[in-house]
Amino acid sequence: MHIEIQRNADISLTKQIYHSILDHIRSDLLEEDLQLPSVRELSKQLGVSLLTVVKAYQKLEHEGYITSVQGKGTFIKKTKNKETERKEGTSSYDWQLSVQDYLPRSQFARFHQVPEKIHLSSSMIDPGLLPNRYLEQEIHKMLSENPKILSQYGEIQGDKELRQAMVEYLKRMDVPTTQDNILVTSGSQQGIDLVARTFVGPGDVVVTEAPTYPGAIDVFRGRGATILTVPVDSDGMRVDLLQNLCDKYKPKIIYTVPTFHNPTGAVMPLKRRTQILELASSIQCLVIEDDPCSEIYFEKKPPVSMKSLDHYGNVIYLKGLSKILAPGCRIGILAASGSIFKRLLAAKANTDLGSPLLTQKAIHPFITSTRMMDHLKKLRTALMIRRDLVLEILSQHSPEEVSWFIPKGGLNVWLTLPSWINTEHLLLEAKTKQITFLPGSACYPTEQENHHLRISFSYMKEQQLEQGVTTICNILQSEIDLRKKQDSSPHF
Repeated sequence: MHIEIQRNADISLTKQIYHSILDHIRSDLLEEDLQLPSVRELSKQLGVSLLTVVKAYQKLEHEGYITSVQGKGTFIKKTKNKETERKEGTSSYDWQLSVQDYLPRSQFARFHQVPEKIHLSSSMIDPGLLPNRYLEQEIHKMLSENPKILSQYGEIQGDKELRQAMVEYLKRMDVPTTQDNILVTSGSQQGIDLVARTFVGPGDVVVTEAPTYPGAIDVFRGRGATILTVPVDSDGMRVDLLQNLCDKYKPKIIYTVPTFHNPTGAVMPLKRRTQILELASSIQCLVIEDDPCSEIYFEKKPPVSMKSLDHYGNVIYLKGLSKILAPGCRIGILAASGSIFKRLLAAKANTDLGSPLLTQKAIHPFITSTRMMDHLKKLRTALMIRRDLVLEILSQHSPEEVSWFIPKGGLNVWLTLPSWINTEHLLLEAKTKQITFLPGSACYPTEQENHHLRISFSYMKEQQLEQGVTTICNILQSEIDLRKKQDSSPHF
């Protein structure tokens, strides 16, 4: 287990150790029953006092993540009802624990592909709403006309025809760029990773929203960044607090999801987008504008992108196509300019020498046809119906102590519960009923708030949505009723 200490950070050493171990546990990087280093060993390893480690361990034990056994040591606490028994005759892999790794966190992967029957934890779209048959026909047609395509490498920057098609597609979204300034990535997640591995090193300051997209947190933490957070209100990242941070620190990067923010669904107004861009320009800071699904609006089009307001090359724009078109193709677009783009292109070359040519060729005809606009229109209608269903169920069945943000687009609903509720514990109960959701703690890089959860309404069909959300409401009601009963009981 690698714990990186940043002694100049405003976060105390105790909290850094606590958060690092907690991230490892929640990312399943530490197995149940694994023995942690002793207080003396860890304090010596990190160069901190015994008391600093003791306080971190005490906080973790108080919250139920570890347990201390007198005379034996400190262990990761069990969260499962039954232990996994090693099959007879299999080899022990315990020796692997001695191999040092440098993964501080990988929480998002835990919730992306899960076995539960009702899957509300990941922002994926129901395959039945995607143009699978059309893409299948295009792939067959392409292979029959050019069977050698499977034996060809594509350009590192991306297929030229696809890049040109994306120029026209982005133009309709008021994102001006050229094919020379577009890089095809393996999903927008790779775009975040390319920016981080190119421009972020240990100790560099990255500012994100709080809460924010968990996959971005995982990447920035993996680079050893000092992540500072700015709270989100109904208009997205609060500029007044961002200004204060930038006055005190000089961030290398500001990461934001301004349109249908993940996870809250907030939409940043034009004025605030302009203010953030002006601030970034004044301190020569990069802005990552992550745009996973601005096409999925339910009322009116969102404001223009920050990239369309960018005159000095501060914005690196990421557009994912996987969610709305073909997750199996894993195609995303990165748009930047100047030497920033050239360095990102070099990072892409070092990473994989280019995304698969077949999948790029497969989606190109669809993007250039009128089918794309028709598909998006139908997708908006279908997803709005599912959003409205979830909101109706919440209105009818959720406890009065629960509130939520009404999204005007996107794929998620963000719920806020009483502050004493830990959604990690609720998730364990939901899983016994074959239901999963995203606990809010995964969306906070530093000071974690455990009383939020995200429900994605885009993947399950209406019947499963109704069953899943109703069950979650019932679990919440039971938890709140139990607390009220305990509070009203006489104490002796």
